[in-house]
Amino acid sequence: MNGNPITGAGYFFRGLSLLTHKRLRAFVILPLLANVGIFLLIGGAAWGFVEGLVQTTEEALPDWLSFLTWLIAPLLWLMGGLATGYISTLIVLILTSPFHALLSEKVEEQVTGQSVPALEGLGAAILAIPRGILREIGKILYYIPLAVFVLVLSFIPGLNAFAPLLWFALGAWMMGLQFVDYPMDNHKLSFRDVRDACASRRLSSLGFGGVVAFIAGVPLLNLVVIPAAVVGATLMWCEELRPRNQGS
Repeated sequence: MNGNPITGAGYFFRGLSLLTHKRLRAFVILPLLANVGIFLLIGGAAWGFVEGLVQTTEEALPDWLSFLTWLIAPLLWLMGGLATGYISTLIVLILTSPFHALLSEKVEEQVTGQSVPALEGLGAAILAIPRGILREIGKILYYIPLAVFVLVLSFIPGLNAFAPLLWFALGAWMMGLQFVDYPMDNHKLSFRDVRDACASRRLSSLGFGGVVAFIAGVPLLNLVVIPAAVVGATLMWCEELRPRNQGS
């Protein structure tokens, strides 16, 4: 079988429920604080930008079309909120990736009872930041050609009707890869191994990634999406993706 999207989605919510576990709490706090801080900085800039854009739009509309303000303004605020959520999440992922690997390590040790020979402590996580950033850049380079392909399809008559679905599917796939990468990187597995593992359980990966992609774009809720997704992806690695002889 190629997995189950409902089971995949469930990993995220299981991860969310474990964030307050006493053995994981300390490893959740730093990424969470980073997400809050970056969200506030980007949110402040986005607030000013959208406010100016709404004002400019209102002034540009003739009086007989002023009623459109009631439609345009909420859409602009919604787009600003979603963009803030996505951008802040992306920046936090890049800057704090070693700490997510450390959280994933502790989750796997908690679930399997086996030691993970990965980052040992906060100091090692800090020293691993440059390597983590390079790995995140690699994921972005993998994403760009796929995004360009979907973008081209978005302009083809007939096929463009499916563009929103394709964009969401791509986002779900990338979110699955993004977070499953943390437990697999802890085992020194390559990003190609990550892609192969997720492809082997494609429906589970898309179900998990779809939930993460949706919540990542929701302001305030996106503040907890990263640690919950790290924990959830580690659970999926332990239960579906990890070879049976891994760690034995």
